[in-house]
Amino acid sequence: MVKPKTDKKMWLINILILVSASFAIYFGLYNERQLFMFLKPLTTILVIALPFFTPKNAHLKFGWLIVVGLQFCLFGDVLLLFEDYFILGLVAFLVAHVLFSIAFIQYKGFYKNWISFLILFGIGGTLFFWLRPGLGDLLLPVSVYVVIITFMAWQGVGLYLRERNSAHAFMAMAVLFFMLSDTLLAIAKFKTPFYLSGPLILATYWLSIGLIANAARKIF
Repeated sequence: MVKPKTDKKMWLINILILVSASFAIYFGLYNERQLFMFLKPLTTILVIALPFFTPKNAHLKFGWLIVVGLQFCLFGDVLLLFEDYFILGLVAFLVAHVLFSIAFIQYKGFYKNWISFLILFGIGGTLFFWLRPGLGDLLLPVSVYVVIITFMAWQGVGLYLRERNSAHAFMAMAVLFFMLSDTLLAIAKFKTPFYLSGPLILATYWLSIGLIANAARKIF
């Protein structure tokens, strides 16, 4: 059972994340760059704090892999603030997805569900081939990224398919929202920018890592 004080702190941090994310999205939408550059990493730092408010340490290795993965998300956030560092930002998020994948496999083992595999890799492959004409020199790194994030999503969804509880449901939703966020980012960058793309990308991204952190807190 979660201790009342820990529970209150967890709710407070989640509220702070919501407030910080909302202001970051607002300032990003209206080109208040300095405030956006401050609030974007701050929001992710608050997310990283969540797994530390846990009453147990039953799955220590899993928890730390998730925390380090979230830290690489933070690195990616900062790098993507600068257009010239897009590739480095991509690498940072790639490392995060690898760490999340390792965490899922270390926690419950490698999960083979071929229906979810076909669905997720079908979506990832279709998106990649649709975007391919606009990728140019980024063809190889983007193809690797698509494979890794789709694999991560496959294993994350597998947690819920194997054992259906709230923590695993959060994790399954998280990895799907991460795929959605990166899909929106890829469309906006490599195909065509669309209305409110920035707010939608950030909202789905922070929802994703927020769910990952809250799920990890329940498991960790």
